[in-house]
Amino acid sequence: MVRSHIPLEAGSRPLRGILLKIISVFFFVGMTTCLKAAGDVVPPGQLVFFRSFFALVPVLLYLWWVGGLRTSLSTDDLTGHFIRGIVGVTSMALGFFALTQLPYPQWVSLSYAAPLMTVVFAAIFLREVVRAYRWFAVLIGLVGILIVALPSLFFSADEAVSRHSLGIVASLGAAAAAAIAMIQVRVLVAHEKITTIVVYFSLTCSIISLATVPFGWAPLNATQAALLVTAGLCGGVGQLLLTGCYKYADTSTIAPFEYTSIIGAVLIGYYLFGEKVGISTLLGATIIISAGVFIIFREHRLGLERRTAKKVSPPGPS
Repeated sequence: MVRSHIPLEAGSRPLRGILLKIISVFFFVGMTTCLKAAGDVVPPGQLVFFRSFFALVPVLLYLWWVGGLRTSLSTDDLTGHFIRGIVGVTSMALGFFALTQLPYPQWVSLSYAAPLMTVVFAAIFLREVVRAYRWFAVLIGLVGILIVALPSLFFSADEAVSRHSLGIVASLGAAAAAAIAMIQVRVLVAHEKITTIVVYFSLTCSIISLATVPFGWAPLNATQAALLVTAGLCGGVGQLLLTGCYKYADTSTIAPFEYTSIIGAVLIGYYLFGEKVGISTLLGATIIISAGVFIIFREHRLGLERRTAKKVSPPGPS
């Protein structure tokens, strides 16, 4: 995972890392809440623009504060950043469309499919070795996804249910695109700075999403505009916190706290949007989260075994 390439500070502080992670989840939940509250009349391309463009504000301010603004665009792989941007725009557009069509808890539960798909795509595209334990966890996670998705796909053919079904398909497409984007980030992080990847991603998404203007952007009232700007700012702050938390603790400690977003989704969905959580969503989310946590700890254990083997292996011929 990309976070594993961020070196820990001397004397790592896992509690600080966990706190930053939870706060980042809070900001990302705030971001998606604002996008959902803006209404389904705002097209996905417009949502992507506001999310990406205004996310640059806190990111660039942070880079200016730490003195990294001048070098933030220094790169030897523009093509790689462009590919990352294209895939990221696709993921966000599909995901934001799904967000406006699905109950919040169901949308969040389906978004957890992305880490499972990343394991599959890493095996296909990066030739990573995936052993039986992780394949089993992926299969169990896919069962959880089916439990969340299938009950909503085959009820009736009325327009509301059809849009709901389309939202589920879009959500799964978004998760697949997000998994491919993570694979591309793994490639980029080998030779690019994290901040450079973040800046280019936001810039690329902003420019690409502007191309959707001729297809019709919705006129915004003051409330909608404020919600979308807030969504972008929350996304930028959340990204900075997410990057920072992995400086204090390793991936296996931090990553499971991503799943705390389901708590916020359930509460916000119920109290703000009047959405009740179905049994299938809760059951499926539990299975998906369990599979995801197992994969995280399995990767951590394998990483420890590789490092131990490297230490004890005899030196090669001089």
